[in-house]
Amino acid sequence: MASPKEFKYSEDHEWVKVEDGKVTLGITEFAQSELGDIVFVELPAEGDDITVGESFGSVESVKTVSELYAPVSGTVVKINEELEDSPELVNESPYEEAWMLVVELSDDSQVDKLMDADAYDEMVDA
Repeated sequence: MASPKEFKYSEDHEWVKVEDGKVTLGITEFAQSELGDIVFVELPAEGDDITVGESFGSVESVKTVSELYAPVSGTVVKINEELEDSPELVNESPYEEAWMLVVELSDDSQVDKLMDADAYDEMVDA
């Protein structure tokens, strides 16, 4: 499966879409397929700060609970409240409907440290 080219990716299987000094983020198709059926998503609150490399929430599947690790640092300006009632969207639409957070970046250059789609695909296919 080829990852969308317009996104950047972390080694922890989060995707990032950059828009006007903010990023929208979620977990990748690969991550959701490895987790299995998602039954619960825990996200931070709007106004919370997240720090690159640190946990900002978790996803619970029928198999396990997995921490979500921030691919960037900044302030959460919006959360996808729909995931609270419909966590299965993570399985059904990881790149569209199951976005998790919109974050105002503390430093725009941190996005440059993330992988492009080709590098991410190479990592997961290795």
